[in-house]
Amino acid sequence: MKNTMKLRSGATIPQMTPAEADRRNYLTRSILNRMHLMPAGDPIAYDENADGSITYFFDPGRVVEAPPELWYAPVQTGESMTLENGRQIVRMSTKRAAACGYYTKERLSQMHYDVIEEPVAYTIRNDKSAIYFYDKKTAVRRPLMCVECGKDVRYRRKLCRACFEADLAIRRAEGDAHRSEHYHMKRERVLFFDLELTGVYHHDEILSVSIVDGTGRIIMDTLVKPVHKKKWKRTEKIHGITPEMVEDAPHLSDLVPRIKEIFENADILIAYGISTDYSHIKEIYDTEEEREALHKKARCAANEFVRFQSEHYPDLVHASLSDAMERLEIAWDGVAHTSIADTIGCAKVWEKLFPNYYED
Repeated sequence: MKNTMKLRSGATIPQMTPAEADRRNYLTRSILNRMHLMPAGDPIAYDENADGSITYFFDPGRVVEAPPELWYAPVQTGESMTLENGRQIVRMSTKRAAACGYYTKERLSQMHYDVIEEPVAYTIRNDKSAIYFYDKKTAVRRPLMCVECGKDVRYRRKLCRACFEADLAIRRAEGDAHRSEHYHMKRERVLFFDLELTGVYHHDEILSVSIVDGTGRIIMDTLVKPVHKKKWKRTEKIHGITPEMVEDAPHLSDLVPRIKEIFENADILIAYGISTDYSHIKEIYDTEEEREALHKKARCAANEFVRFQSEHYPDLVHASLSDAMERLEIAWDGVAHTSIADTIGCAKVWEKLFPNYYED
């Protein structure tokens, strides 16, 4: 059975003699250089030389033309050198080598790579000695060590497993203390809100506004007729609001006085992923002072859930409102992705994360 090598990309390539590679028309780096070509993918085979270095072979169907500036670099002389194994490598400037992704063994070592392939190019020092360049793509990445203890391979957060577990225990204890603290907030002065939009960009418009307080009372739940947008097919598939549904709805300008009054009487405004909602709702305010006052009241339930999840379930990465509801075992009221259901869901997630948030 032939020997094989696993590349950093995950691909496995077989060992092959130069004669067999030649029969298959595979190309070595020296041939590619002479033809002004560069590999467009992983090598297709390899051979181990007598000195322990590696020669890679490339599929001629997976090469691209090298940039012209690399053909005629100012210090390029067309010279070449023959290695002990008979392979030829070309002379090039350090600048050209870097453009090709070739580095010296010392530089690759600083980058935490070990060289296993033979040199792919060289240059000459002022004292006439040679400097060899190696391809970073085929060098082997050394395992990075823990930044805390420096004794073991990194696992997560640049820490080894032991240091990560110790750090996680500290962060979890701090997070649990933060979430279990008594905040003495009045339920009726803590508001949760959610918007549905025609799209995700700044120029998109609001289609619905839902506001619920900490008691669960629905303060506002209304569709909104956009001024400029006439259809929103992409987001319609998510929230289900059609142009026909908002035909008789009030415009946002009709709702602004009431929304401002509601927000003015609140101590805290909470949304799940508040950055998007805030970027749109702030436009109802005329001055930067008013917007800043609104921003000071804003809290993001998504950020708090992400912190909780990273401390208690570090293997999980998804943190949508649906993920939070499932992880915290909370049932939906209504249809997910409608503004009222999302608002009520956000309120439930917040109270589950912060059981002592309210006065009672």
